[in-house]
Amino acid sequence: MRVPLIALAVGWVSIPAFAQQFGAAENLAPYVPTPQAIVEKMLEAGHVKPGDLVYDVGSGDGRVVITAAQKFGARAVGVELRADLCRIASERIKMLGLDDRVRMVQGSALRVDLSPADVVTMWLLTSSNERMKPKLAQDLKPGARVVSNQFPIKGWKPSEVVKTHAGSMEHTIYVYEIGRSN
Repeated sequence: MRVPLIALAVGWVSIPAFAQQFGAAENLAPYVPTPQAIVEKMLEAGHVKPGDLVYDVGSGDGRVVITAAQKFGARAVGVELRADLCRIASERIKMLGLDDRVRMVQGSALRVDLSPADVVTMWLLTSSNERMKPKLAQDLKPGARVVSNQFPIKGWKPSEVVKTHAGSMEHTIYVYEIGRSN
């Protein structure tokens, strides 16, 4: 019994290393839900305020866009490749009565128009951030913020770096401002 528990623990700790090697053409990261405390820290670090439009790429179950609307008064769009996660998030958004401020788009983060965004949040891989970098630079207007959990955008200088914990795991949140960071 002890060996399987150790194997499970080793496997869990190695998720970031495994994630770095993951990759189909449009899939930028495995689905790993962001801890709620980190969601809130990311939105705080991105200086999200009422009226902002937040895009979360790789939105999963929609927790970032839901929190952006509920706690920060923002409008939000979640972009999720997986149909099942997009459906779950859309149902939760409707159930919470947020469908006038939050919507989900099933599609690729590499293909969606990000130009309306004031803030883009993401928890992708370093290699995926590299693939997103030209899109972010092209689509986003000066002053828009990009908030990346755990993985930096190589070649861009963060305007802020926040280190925080969720349980026993340390998270590093990188904030970039378009026109200033790139």
